[in-house]
Amino acid sequence: MATPITAIQKENKSDEETKLEKLEELKALLAENEDSVSKTMKLLAELNGLGVLDAADSMVQAKEDIAKIALGQLSREPAKNLINTAIAAGGALTKADPEVMGKLLESIIAGTKQGQDFLKDDKKVGVLDLLKAMNDPDINRAVGFGLQFLKGMGKALKE
Repeated sequence: MATPITAIQKENKSDEETKLEKLEELKALLAENEDSVSKTMKLLAELNGLGVLDAADSMVQAKEDIAKIALGQLSREPAKNLINTAIAAGGALTKADPEVMGKLLESIIAGTKQGQDFLKDDKKVGVLDLLKAMNDPDINRAVGFGLQFLKGMGKALKE
């Protein structure tokens, strides 16, 4: 019968042995990925030739100054207004039905295209044309939608 193990001896490697082991692993990786390493080196050389690496290095060195400038620009009134408006718009859009919003955007695009086509003809619209247009089901639908939209908007503005 074998003797029981009473102590586990940990193999302690010297720093030099650890470095040699890591170098061997690195050599193996380089050999396995020779094509990728070659392309990476060519890319880095090209970026260096264009001055991109120098620019990136300068940006890293000046990171505090760049951060101050960026924060200064973001704290300006127009930027704050833009951020607050985007947040408010995002909040409002989360309440909207995506399917309805998609259909509304598609109809806006179609209406814009047809409006541009009309502008090319340079025709004049008379009062009688407006009255006749109300009999067109597409126009009637859009006008009805617009009126109800305005009614809902007015109710919301009152609150």
